[in-house]
Amino acid sequence: VQLQASGGGLVQPGGSLRLSCAVSGTVFSIAAMDWYRQAPGKQRELVAAITSGGNTHYTNSVKGRFTISRDNANNTVYLQMNSLKPEDTAVYYCNAHLYMSDSDDDYWGQGTQVTVSS
Repeated sequence: VQLQASGGGLVQPGGSLRLSCAVSGTVFSIAAMDWYRQAPGKQRELVAAITSGGNTHYTNSVKGRFTISRDNANNTVYLQMNSLKPEDTAVYYCNAHLYMSDSDDDYWGQGTQVTVSS
């Protein structure tokens, strides 16, 4: 089982990017799916989270600009990022709590770089 993140890149301030993170392998169910980010010299922070039922949570700095969603049929979580600012520059990581047939645990994607710069 692994999480594969994609969609990062270089964008100008005010631009948009859409991150995707797909869970591959055999899982019984997926609970919360989250996006974290880590900027150089800073701690990793939770950006957005979504429960299996679709309830969402955002850190204050991205409210109104970022939208988290998930496709349960394809075990994929998305992060739509609009009105990007230079301070959004970071490596973005997806995280999911996965239930297998006999265990459950948190899994992390490999990270995707988002750079906001003119």
